[in-house]
Amino acid sequence: MLEPEELRAQLDLGEFPVEFTSSRNISPGQLIPVVTDPVSRKVELFRWGLVPGWAKDPKIGYKMFNARAETLSEKPSFRVPFLRRRCLIPADGFHEWKLEDGRKYPFLFTLSDRKAFTFAGLWESWSDPAGNELRSCTLITTEPNELIGQYHDRMPVILDEKTRWKWLIETNVEQLKSLLVPYDANNMDDPLKIEKNRFMID
Repeated sequence: MLEPEELRAQLDLGEFPVEFTSSRNISPGQLIPVVTDPVSRKVELFRWGLVPGWAKDPKIGYKMFNARAETLSEKPSFRVPFLRRRCLIPADGFHEWKLEDGRKYPFLFTLSDRKAFTFAGLWESWSDPAGNELRSCTLITTEPNELIGQYHDRMPVILDEKTRWKWLIETNVEQLKSLLVPYDANNMDDPLKIEKNRFMID
């Protein structure tokens, strides 16, 4: 992932947490950068894998790192966050796995201009019996575009400068759903096959 100054400049973001460090190998359960406020555009660190406020065990988050766009209004875990707690997740690439010669390889996907972008996400707040708060998030996925469809049957929702802040501000459900579409394959580079662990999101 790009350094904070590059992300801030390319995405017009606010302050970054001092503990933020760039990484190309991020897995569910780890902290990832999140933006929830369209005014300050401040970047915070939330755990990847949404833990609903009603959950008894935060480990449920390891199964909820993705949320299907088609069922956000139906799933109890995502219905309220979709209406009230949407977020942006800055990134400059992501990968999908593909089987080749009996072995799975990760392929790194980036935009054609190699600039940063934002994933559409949801966030939630959970507290343990002692009152300790955990903030977590999930990435929203949709049907793949023509490029990613050759590697996977889903892709994360990518929001550009025309749609990302609308995702945080809009209140009309149908307008929000209209943003959750496959990103234009013509604006993405052919994927890079990764032989070693140097990709962004696992």
